[in-house]
Amino acid sequence: MATHTGSEGTVHVGTDAIAEIRSFSLEATSEVIEDTSMGDTDRSFKAGLKSFTGSVEVFWDEADTAQIALDVGAEVTLKVYPEGATTGDKYYSGSAIVTGRTVTSSFDGMVEAAITVQGNGALTLATA
Repeated sequence: MATHTGSEGTVHVGTDAIAEIRSFSLEATSEVIEDTSMGDTDRSFKAGLKSFTGSVEVFWDEADTAQIALDVGAEVTLKVYPEGATTGDKYYSGSAIVTGRTVTSSFDGMVEAAITVQGNGALTLATA
């Protein structure tokens, strides 16, 4: 079984890698629909609709095409590579709408940005 360090990962917007990534997250969920009927002795459920959300934290880089493409309201193709983007590596891909961007700074720190997205359709697992 292989393990990976966080520094191996990358996120792409379309074909452009996002520069200066500090961290990222991807969460996929499924609704649960109860289908228990009268006379059953235990509750039972069916899987419902799936969805995904994500976030990327970066050092702000106004010259980075991928960061600039993550404008609030934009619909983008997001590719999340947890183990890197080398041939044979697995990655997640899906269409997403940018739902938020927070830019922060302090006098003794770096300018950073946090971008959040809401999936718009299926999240697929593929191989680079």
